[in-house]
Amino acid sequence: MDHQEVELLAIGAGPANLALAVALEELAPDELSTRTLIVEQHDDVAWQRGMLLPWSQSQVSFLKDLVTLRNPRSRYSFVNYLHSIDRLDEFINLGSATPYRLEISDYLQWVARSLTKVRVEHGRRVVAIEPSGVVAGEVTEWLVRFSDGGTVRCRDLVIGAGRDAFVPEEFAAIPREKVIHSTEFSSRTAEMDPAAAHRVVVVGGAQSAAEMLWSSHQGFPNSQCTMVMRSIGLNGYESSKFTNELFYPSFVDKFNSARPEAREQLLREMHRTNYSGLAPAMLDNLYRTMYLEKLTGTERLSMITMAEITAARMDGDEVVLTLTDRKTAQQEELRCDVVMLGTGFAKEMPRMTRNLAASVGVENFSVDRNYRMTLPPTVSAGVYLQGVNEATHGIADSLISVLAIRSAEIVADLLAHRQTPLAESSVVPRQSTEALAGVTTAL
Repeated sequence: MDHQEVELLAIGAGPANLALAVALEELAPDELSTRTLIVEQHDDVAWQRGMLLPWSQSQVSFLKDLVTLRNPRSRYSFVNYLHSIDRLDEFINLGSATPYRLEISDYLQWVARSLTKVRVEHGRRVVAIEPSGVVAGEVTEWLVRFSDGGTVRCRDLVIGAGRDAFVPEEFAAIPREKVIHSTEFSSRTAEMDPAAAHRVVVVGGAQSAAEMLWSSHQGFPNSQCTMVMRSIGLNGYESSKFTNELFYPSFVDKFNSARPEAREQLLREMHRTNYSGLAPAMLDNLYRTMYLEKLTGTERLSMITMAEITAARMDGDEVVLTLTDRKTAQQEELRCDVVMLGTGFAKEMPRMTRNLAASVGVENFSVDRNYRMTLPPTVSAGVYLQGVNEATHGIADSLISVLAIRSAEIVADLLAHRQTPLAESSVVPRQSTEALAGVTTAL
């Protein structure tokens, strides 16, 4: 059981906090960057761990890595990663701007290994965050407790652990071994017998659900795979170049300053760009597979549209789902061996941040423009939230697109609260292309 004291503790070693680590190394004085610790509950760094399928690709350009939009000369760029492992020629020859998820995940590991000032510790699962360092009624520090019994005391926190997985209440009573959420798909399906005649039901109609359906169909050749969705059918991503401009880091200012009703409209209309659509290749794979199976009389892949799962129960070793037709309100039962949930993530703030806020007497909270959590004036210890601020910063907040610029903005705010100037090698204020031209950090 150990105890550490640091200036800044970042929870989660995903893209958001690794981008922050890079920004700290390039922009902050040594006294902050060398006293920053990132903790990760897993034993390694991985991107979209549960859906790290060998054929899956990102939908985002490699130029939207952890640093390039802020500092295109950085040694931590995706291009430099490819160069360092002698795969740059092959990537260029591939002719695609969107890397495979596996290589993005490997890039993140490479960045974590390459950090020279910020430390990363693995196998550290946070179990509690408590206010600490109370001086004259003012909370000046946080005490973070870990499952291994260790503690870390820090002045500021950055929480980049993502949202909590959403499991519909209908499945609350179903044994865990019968329900697989997309966040644990890869590890859980690796435990299943590939030769068995599984009856698989996938719930959801977006990219993650489709990837689980396709992977199960291909990986379990004797299985019956059924997708159940509320919508009228699968749709492609909205990928207009005009709507994609809403993913620019520079759009965050416009969204953040917009009226509440405008924010709601933007989020509603942008939903299909990220949450309720599929990549064109996946749509084509599924449709052609279903067509060929009908042609050959070997139908293993099916879809049930406009259906709600209104109940779920166990009957012996079977999961019995009650489906309610949204057109007719008629009900039918669907029996299966395993349910896979492509139901995404809870809309509310993660439990960790809600518990932290409650510890200082706050129930409803948000973040300011610089991602700093709004806490009472009696709390001077800072908390920054990454990836959960769509309501205030736009739909790109949970995506890689804004990481390079967002991390610089958080570093600037951290230093402003310490009244410390940024390193001359430069933050890019609000995506200034003029500033980009003046970046001097060498490769």
